[in-house]
Parts: sequence; C-alpha cells; structure tokens
Amino acid sequence: MVSRLLSRHSLARFCQKLTRVKTLEENMMETALNRCLSTFDLTMLGIGGMVGSGLYVLTGTVAKDMAGPAVIVSFLFAGFASLLAAFCYAEFGSRVPKTGSAYMFTYISVGEFWAFLIGWNIILEYMIGGAAVARAWSGYLDAVFSHRIRNFTETHIASWDVPFLAPNPDFLAAGILLLATAFITCGAKVSSWLNHLFAAVSLGVILFILVFGFILADPANYGAAEGGFNPFGFSGIMAGTATCFFAFVGFDVIAASSEEARNPQRSIPIATGISLGLVTVIYTLVSAVLTLMVPWHTLDPDSALADAFYRRGYSWAGFIVAVGSICAMNTVLLSNLFSLPRVAYAMAEDGLLFRVFSRLNPVTKVPVIGIVVFGGLMAVLALVFDLESLVQFLSIGTLLAYTFVAASIIVLRYRGCRSAAPASPAAATSPQPPDGG
Repeated sequence: MVSRLLSRHSLARFCQKLTRVKTLEENMMETALNRCLSTFDLTMLGIGGMVGSGLYVLTGTVAKDMAGPAVIVSFLFAGFASLLAAFCYAEFGSRVPKTGSAYMFTYISVGEFWAFLIGWNIILEYMIGGAAVARAWSGYLDAVFSHRIRNFTETHIASWDVPFLAPNPDFLAAGILLLATAFITCGAKVSSWLNHLFAAVSLGVILFILVFGFILADPANYGAAEGGFNPFGFSGIMAGTATCFFAFVGFDVIAASSEEARNPQRSIPIATGISLGLVTVIYTLVSAVLTLMVPWHTLDPDSALADAFYRRGYSWAGFIVAVGSICAMNTVLLSNLFSLPRVAYAMAEDGLLFRVFSRLNPVTKVPVIGIVVFGGLMAVLALVFDLESLVQFLSIGTLLAYTFVAASIIVLRYRGCRSAAPASPAAATSPQPPDGG
C-alpha cells in the first residue's frame, strides 16, 4: 500500500515537473545581450526573413500548377492568415521581451515539456530551412553559369548515388553558410547592417521588376483564350494559399530578436505589422506582374521571373533578377543563422540544452559558440544531404509552433506571467530606452 502511494506521489511530481512554467524575473528588460536594435532594424530583419527564394520560385510554381493568375488572391489570403499568427508573436514579444521565440512563449504559458518539444522543433526547422535555402542559392548561381560549377564538382571532386544524400557535394552552399556564420558572430548590429545591405538591393530589384514588368504587361493573358483569371476555381485558390503561406514564415525572427530590441513594447508590434504588410504587397504585385507578362500556363517554375523577361526579349533583365534573387536568399540565410543560436541560448539558460550554448562573447554580446556549432551543422547538411524530402516536414513543424503560440497567448491573457517577485512601483514606472528607429 505504501509503495503504491509512493509511486503515485512520484508520478504526480514527475507530471508537475513536465507542466511547470517558467518564472520570469521582476525586470524583464534586464539582459546579458546587447539591446541595440531599432524598429527599422527589426522591420528589415522581418522583410529579409520573408522575401527569399519563395518570391522567385514559389510564385511561378503556384501560378502554373495550382491557381493560375488567381495566385494573387492566394497570396492575399496567405498574407492575412500569416498576419493573424504574427500578431500573436508580436503580443508575446512585446509583453515578454525575451529571446527564444515560440519556445519561450510556450514555456511561460503551457509548460516545460511542450516548450522542450517546440524548442527542438524550431532548431530543426531553422537548420533544415537554412540548409535548403543555401542549396537553392547555390543552384541559382550555378544556373547563371550554365551549371559549370556542378559539372566541375562531379568531374573533378566526387559524385555518388546514395539514398538521402545529394548526387554530389555542394561546397558552394556550405561555403556561403560558413561565411554568413562568420559575419553573424560579429554581433547583432553588424548582422543587422549586413541584412540592410542585402535587403536594400533585393528591394531595389523588386522595384525594377514591378516597374518594368507592368510596362510589359499584356491584359490579354487574363483573357478566356488563356484560361481566364481563375482557371482552377476556388479549390485552386485555397490550394495555392496553403503553399503560399510558407512564404511568410520568416516573420518570427522579429520576436526572436525581442531581447536585443531597444524598446520591444513599441518596436515588436510595429515592425511585425509593417514588414508583413509590405511583404504581402510585394508578393501580390510580383504575382500580378508575372502572370501579366506571359501566359500562366507557359511559366517555368524553376526561374519564372527571369524566364519571363527572357521570353519578352530582355535577357539582360534576367541577370538583374538573378542578382536580386541571390541577395534575397542571403537575407533569409542571415535570418536563420541569427535566430537559431538565440533559441538555443534561451534553452541553455533554462537548463534544457548544454550550458555551453548560453555563453556570450564579452565584446559582441552574442552566443558565439552556438552560432559556430549550429552554423557548422547547417553547412554539413547543405554539403552532403538531399534536403527535398526533409523540407516537406518543415510545414508540419511550423504549423505546430504557430498553434502553440496562438494557444499560449490565450493562456497568458487569462493567467498572466509568473514573476519571481512582485513588480515594485519603481520598476513599473522605469523609463524605456529610446528606440532610435
């Protein structure tokens, strides 16, 4: 009888440990990280995390295979759904200005066990997603040079036929990840400036695509002779929406950076709203340009924008599009490498990951060990693995994280955060640092 009571008591204690929530310190603005990011910095990080290979590849794929010219409506629906999810992240990021994104939000509202699962889910999502973007970056650059890089690798270095491995090692993808890792270790401000540079070039190329594309637009491509505006019906629009949704998944980099924002209560919601609104407009307008330039059923899914300009007789414009594509993919790589070590840092601080990942460089105030380790692992993935099958699982992980964050915000509103001590009047009225952005 006593042994049964002890076993029940042990089981109850074990369950309590699995469901215990994180207790936050009294002053949540205190941090070992460097609060140096303004609203503008966070907005550009969000734009950089969302405008990547999806703009240059996804638009053509959805338009040709799923929705036709109605891909415009698909992006509008997907942008609205993403905005709802992003508002949950924004509210959490402003109320709990701590790094860790969905992991931290789950920990303070649902419990330790689910936070552990979500944390590892985010780490794997960033690693596989970053490696996949690096391979897409490498493949796009290789296509510009008529696949000479791949042919040289297969002829002079190595090639193999092994399940789950790529046909040949992709040294270019691994190299760009290692180079980006080196820049990320220089600190949040340097990473932000580099992101500004690539994002500015990418936005300039997008502006060129829109202006020149609308000049070349032919409304007859929406006519009945080409199948009309909505050839696949409402089901095609919704199928396209499900695919287009994942073009917006990079917005969580804003919430992941909340512990390095100067004034997160103001910056996080503003940056989230502006970046998502602008990216939705960009995707919608580029989709309209693409389907107005050439008939939707003749699009090349692999390089739709560049091919559209080439077929209209402006092959030189394809080079400009390629530059924009590479810069856009660079911003996504920086976004992944920026966010992943900070999630690992938050987990290590809570004792759910090796403590070594919580060590900060005394000068740059960033988790250098985590950046180097996970950047190296990401480079290995990009070097040898065929990631196409693994990328299929990213959508499941992303939806799981979004679901937990949406549920957690409801719990937080009714229960509130648990603090280590009641907030003093001085702490409650302490002035916020100037945003500067």
